[in-house]
Amino acid sequence: MSGVGEQGPEAGARRAAGRPEPEPPGVTLSVDVPGLIAQLARSFALLLPVYALGYLGLSFSWVLLALGLLAWCRRSRGLKASRLCRALALLEDEERAVRLGVRACDLPAWVHFPDTERAEWLNKTVKHMWPFICQFIEKLFRETIEPAVRGANTHLSTFSFTKVDMGHQPLRVNGVKVYTENVDKRQIILDLQISFVGNCEIDLEIKRYFCRAGVKSIQIHGTMRVILEPLIGDMPLVGALSIFFLRKPLMDIWIKILGLSDTIILDIISNYLVLPNRITVPLVSEVQIAQLRFPIPKGVLRIHFIEAQDLQGKDTYLKGLVKGKSDPYGIIRVGNQIFQSKVIKENLSPKWNEVYEALVYEHPGQELEIELFDEDPDKDDFLGSLMIDLIEVEKERLLDEWFTLDEVAKGKLHLKLEWLTLMPDASNLDKVLADIRADKDQANDGLSSALLILYLDSARNLPSGRKMNSNPNPLVQMSVGHKAQESKIRYKTVEPVWEENFTFFIHNPKRQDLEIEVKDEQHQCSLGSLRVPLSQLLTSDDMTINQRFQLSNSGPNSTLKMKIALRLLHLEKQLRPPDYQHSAQVKRPSVSKEGRKIPVKSQVSALPGTGGSSTAPSTPIIGGSDKAATEENAPPAEASPPVHRDLGRSSSSLLASPSHIAAKEPTPSIASDISLPIATQELRQRLRQLENGTTLGQSPLGQIQLTIRHSSQRNKLIVVVHSCRNLIAFSEDGSDPYVRMYLLPDKRRSGRRKTHVSKKTLNPVFDQSFDFSVSLPEVQRRTLDVAVKNSGGFLSKDKGLLGKVLVALASEELSKGWTQWYDLTEDGTRPQMMT
Repeated sequence: MSGVGEQGPEAGARRAAGRPEPEPPGVTLSVDVPGLIAQLARSFALLLPVYALGYLGLSFSWVLLALGLLAWCRRSRGLKASRLCRALALLEDEERAVRLGVRACDLPAWVHFPDTERAEWLNKTVKHMWPFICQFIEKLFRETIEPAVRGANTHLSTFSFTKVDMGHQPLRVNGVKVYTENVDKRQIILDLQISFVGNCEIDLEIKRYFCRAGVKSIQIHGTMRVILEPLIGDMPLVGALSIFFLRKPLMDIWIKILGLSDTIILDIISNYLVLPNRITVPLVSEVQIAQLRFPIPKGVLRIHFIEAQDLQGKDTYLKGLVKGKSDPYGIIRVGNQIFQSKVIKENLSPKWNEVYEALVYEHPGQELEIELFDEDPDKDDFLGSLMIDLIEVEKERLLDEWFTLDEVAKGKLHLKLEWLTLMPDASNLDKVLADIRADKDQANDGLSSALLILYLDSARNLPSGRKMNSNPNPLVQMSVGHKAQESKIRYKTVEPVWEENFTFFIHNPKRQDLEIEVKDEQHQCSLGSLRVPLSQLLTSDDMTINQRFQLSNSGPNSTLKMKIALRLLHLEKQLRPPDYQHSAQVKRPSVSKEGRKIPVKSQVSALPGTGGSSTAPSTPIIGGSDKAATEENAPPAEASPPVHRDLGRSSSSLLASPSHIAAKEPTPSIASDISLPIATQELRQRLRQLENGTTLGQSPLGQIQLTIRHSSQRNKLIVVVHSCRNLIAFSEDGSDPYVRMYLLPDKRRSGRRKTHVSKKTLNPVFDQSFDFSVSLPEVQRRTLDVAVKNSGGFLSKDKGLLGKVLVALASEELSKGWTQWYDLTEDGTRPQMMT
């Protein structure tokens, strides 16, 4: 009240003097405009699907589907959080967890393997250094990765890491194994069983597009190999340090962005850290570590994936009352190389007769892993697995065995394994070519006689491309025959440095060439090309060339620096006494659900007459036509072949890696004469059924009419698909044909061209035009791959090949063009030119 009394006289005096009273201070309202906009955007994003459902008149089942998807996402995140909490609890109080009881498969490797040692001193050191390691990682993200991402694209100019926190749990090394046998005296090889369970958090933001993403909590478990080589007599005693994973590590990541899965992150890691990729840290001058930048494989493993017997029938009918058969196929893995066989429909004793070749860079610690599955529309059933130590295969050189499949009640697998050594001598080339039955008319198909190893170093003085005022984004495309590979893109430079390694399997080095083209990725134009005949390497010292090559169709001083080496693949014969019994071992791991393995080794009983004493050279298996060779090694159906009986149990190690069923497409066998792709085999079988004792015409599969010409103004190859005639009927209703084209050796998805589908006709008319961006000198070195296929319906089994043709484009009339009918064949192996 006193306050009011005091203010009364002052107010009266102001009114008497005629002065206006001061207005009371206004109330200031602060509005968070960005937050309000974000809230409105979230509300709009939530209400828009509801409005769209009503506007489009869709069923209420879509709402249920969305709710189910949301519930599944929340459940998946909850499971990831639960796994992380359990792993963190184990790390924080490991002794208590062990005392409470831990399964044997969850114990670290040093418990089971006497040659694997504990590394607690290393873990204590890393724990003490972990805060400083985190500081280094944060600087790496902010000072190196962030500027690189910003400079890669103008749309990413506002990219930034808002938070980089690696957490308080350090990396652990659960065991260390040092190799002392089968190791060069100038190197040290260590295998580290690493485990990282981190409550880390990495957030990023692109301010221009209001985009935020991040990673929260990471679990990584795997075997990391560390190679110290070469050992030198000067400090620091080691020339370089090489780090890589022997196989894909097990990974669990909580990703705070929709649409990005663990598989994508795992594939990115594989491109940099899984064998044959590696990180090399030089510790001395470049001259001493030059050999590390050009790694040569220890050998090549040729895998004859022949047949299986007595597999389990997984397909059931009438809710399991009626047992059916299986549709088996195999997944073969050597390190980071994965092959998938064709699917044999409804057969418990399938015969694949396929051949694959895999590079082996580090055979100590590497295994051949094979798993069989039954193909189903939803989820494929497991039919058994097998793991073979490559050290034993190298010792025996040749194994032709029946193996019992693991973790299943029954099932046997017939394999023939050949260890091929790499020889820098061309004196045995004729013998190697004779052993693999190399055909002079087919220089690009068949078993491999040699391995081409290429180290792409750098380029100098490249032209600027189409725009003279801007630097190109160069990349290099390399091809040998129908096999093509591509380097990484280097942005905005005329002197790119790649430092990448590539390998090609060579069928006949006397007739094949290495073709190289430097391209500008931004403008899709050629910056130069190069052709190196492989016969040139046969006469070089050590079959190696290391020089700068002058590029053609490029600048006057444009060069490409490469190191190229050719090595013959030789199967060494082992002289064995007649009563020799080899000691090859099958390594069968017991794996927990988390993927930790406990190997159990035991002897393999050799198949009589085909064991390790066999020293004959490799005999190609002709798919379907050379049954005598297969049946010679295979036991009668009613007889049980002597096989290995295993005491251990294991679960699928490949199931932990999602890449084995990613594409669900069979890997083509290395030679069409040995094991054709399944589509070609089915077409040949269909052709034999159509023949049925009668004589078919010159074009039993029909013909396709094409117009082919090159436009110099547009710098493009123009292909017009007119029509087909006299195609074979794929079903009782006829065929649903369409045409697919590639410009070999480019078989990327972006290089594929397809026509529309013509329903239920054997004489379809398309009249569609397609183009390929390629120069005239380059296109004359290419081959047009044209395949006529049957479409079928959604999830239909009536899909397959109707015929194929390869059109060689090395013609002087290409600028004028031509229209011609081409005969379709089952494999298109005979190229056809203009008539």
